[in-house]
Amino acid sequence: MARNVNAGRSKFPKSKRLLKHSDFQRVYQNGRRQFTGNMTVFYLRRDGDAPGTAPRVGFTVGRVLGGAVERNRIKRRLREAVRLSWSECEGPVDVVLNPRKSTLALAFSDLKDEVRRGLRLAAQRARPAGQK
Repeated sequence: MARNVNAGRSKFPKSKRLLKHSDFQRVYQNGRRQFTGNMTVFYLRRDGDAPGTAPRVGFTVGRVLGGAVERNRIKRRLREAVRLSWSECEGPVDVVLNPRKSTLALAFSDLKDEVRRGLRLAAQRARPAGQK
């Protein structure tokens, strides 16, 4: 009997992800960045979207971080950390997480805390002036 491994888990839908190259480029070129201990967080407020619009998150894991197995492992860990920390980020903001190689050896609870802090900072700093 086949068993669904993901039964009962929430997903990370495409509507909450950055998927297009042009979206990544827009965040890199027009956005700001925040350094945390083991990653760089790039963020940009999306203009024209309603304040209640959900944020979108993307990941860039370059070849310098290792082979395909290591890069995919880093992306899986980041995706799960973002999924668990989703409530920290609100508003129409695009966020790109660019990890360092040290994220592979980092304990997952520490990675989750760092992702949570990065998402919170991105959401706070991307707000328009005068809004709390």
